[in-house]
Amino acid sequence: MWNTILFDLDGTLTDSAPGITNSVAHALAHFGIREEPKNLLKFIGPPLSESLPEFYGFTPEQTAEAVTIFREYFNEKGWCENAPYPGAGELLAALKAAGRRLMVATSKPEVQAVRILKHFGLAEYFDHICGAPAGSEEGARKVIIIRQALRHMDGGDSSAVMVGDRRHDVAGAREAGLPCIGVLYGYGGREELEAAGAAFIAEDIAALKKHLL
Repeated sequence: MWNTILFDLDGTLTDSAPGITNSVAHALAHFGIREEPKNLLKFIGPPLSESLPEFYGFTPEQTAEAVTIFREYFNEKGWCENAPYPGAGELLAALKAAGRRLMVATSKPEVQAVRILKHFGLAEYFDHICGAPAGSEEGARKVIIIRQALRHMDGGDSSAVMVGDRRHDVAGAREAGLPCIGVLYGYGGREELEAAGAAFIAEDIAALKKHLL
């Protein structure tokens, strides 16, 4: 039984596609790159500092500028262009009632994660909400965020598990010494999650609840 459960945010607790893809499209348009938001789902999960060079060959300078433009849109509009997955709140309430310690471990800036979770009434379920520090590319790496969350544990990490929807969640968890449950209702997919080494796969929130309880 896992006593501590770390949750990713985007694609795991909230369906954040509209806000993130609209923000990325806005940033790319600044560089003359026109993309439909539906083609930008690959940006959900990993930090922009990794995705922009990988997918568009951005230089460090271009990446920094694009991240600034992304955040301008996201802070104004994008942060609320999302919604919790149906059943997410009920899952968190059941886990909390069963005595589990819940944390968020997201590569999203921590201030944004807190704002979103409070907006949707989910913040109350979490003992700690851990995200990236403002302006730190290294601090946005998933393993760094997970290790930050684990520092809040009293009894080590042997009874903890990560829940996420992308390979970055699985890889970060494994590097930090945790198993990871991959969820298929997010943005990764079974092949990606299994290739990354997910310990378990949950098709939907009902299946995730069975794994966790």
